[in-house]
Amino acid sequence: MKLLKVHSVTETRNIIDSMLYKSWDYFEEIHAEESIGRVAFENIYSPIELPEHTKSVVDGYALKSKDTIGAGESMPVFLDVLGQIEMGKGDDIEVKNNTAVYVPTGAIIPKGADGVVMIEYVENLDENTIAAYVPIAPGQGLIEKGDDIKKGDTVLTKGKRIRAGDIAVLCAVGIERIKVCKKIKLSIISTGDEIVDSFGKVKKGQIRDINTHLLASMALESGADIGLKILTKDVFDDIKRAIEESLEISDMVVISGGSSAGNKDMTVNVIKALKKGEVFVHGVAVKPGKPTIIGKVGDKAVFGLPGHPASAMIIYKIFVDYLIKKYYSMEEERILIEGISAENIHSAPGKETYQAVELLYKDGAYEALPIYGKSAAISKVAKSEGFIRIDENKEGIRKGEKIIVELF
Repeated sequence: MKLLKVHSVTETRNIIDSMLYKSWDYFEEIHAEESIGRVAFENIYSPIELPEHTKSVVDGYALKSKDTIGAGESMPVFLDVLGQIEMGKGDDIEVKNNTAVYVPTGAIIPKGADGVVMIEYVENLDENTIAAYVPIAPGQGLIEKGDDIKKGDTVLTKGKRIRAGDIAVLCAVGIERIKVCKKIKLSIISTGDEIVDSFGKVKKGQIRDINTHLLASMALESGADIGLKILTKDVFDDIKRAIEESLEISDMVVISGGSSAGNKDMTVNVIKALKKGEVFVHGVAVKPGKPTIIGKVGDKAVFGLPGHPASAMIIYKIFVDYLIKKYYSMEEERILIEGISAENIHSAPGKETYQAVELLYKDGAYEALPIYGKSAAISKVAKSEGFIRIDENKEGIRKGEKIIVELF
């Protein structure tokens, strides 16, 4: 059997950067409220200041702060009430010395006022007079015009995945339409003589297709659209035809299975047989997932992932998802949780080891329980909430050792 020439994870990502990465210059303009989950194509700047007017952040009385100097429980200051500012109305009242205007939370501060004393510290003596029992400082109880966002401030950064809070900010500053990256289209091909449709009848020795649906779900989470989903036998011409069909409508192709050095695994040769087909990586010093394939056809990336679902899941995360984020100019979205290893975990000498774990919350901390078993076991995929990375030079992890878990 021919041995694979393996690359480290770092070397493999460097190859992806140099051979596969390209600037993603495709965008579409959409309504802000439709942008949830999309990726900002460019920096977006505020056209206004926010708030647009100085506003109260409490219910109380707007006044000149200097008029409250010396106020206390035993010696309040007395102020004439000029009226009130209604929500949504302008500031047509002007505060002068020893006067006050009632303002609800969110109302515009009237001219002349530089602070708001909370209603809890005020006594209404009659309709036109109040007693204030605390002193306030200039700026207390209010938010100044432009304190939140200045005109020209960046409200959305190129490459950011848009969340609900971002849409709220866009609405707050009146931005209706924005440019987002056009979605990358990814096709998935699952190979194997024993693999059959997930929802049809299964004969003895056959296996329902898992990886097509697993990888399609992960691609959607990465921000891609799904092109084709093809199930094919381990036949050279069938695999070649599936890749050609996928490349016609897709920006990337992910092939599940057919990546090891076995006699029937021919993905490498199929890629090389395609016009402008090249293979840069066939073997990565990683466990699980050593027989990973990375290449391209023309300017489109082609990945060959292991057939075992747990292995395919991890290799997708560290390489395919990585390239998609590069295309979108996104920072890697890594959700990391600090925990404690619930057991001793062994690693593979000379390889980066990625161990799937289940997280248990005990006594105010997370315990990471390694999920063992054959990598083809689907229950392992279902229980995996994240994984830990063990450096190639580290001899495993001891029970009770602090670790970092990256969530799927």
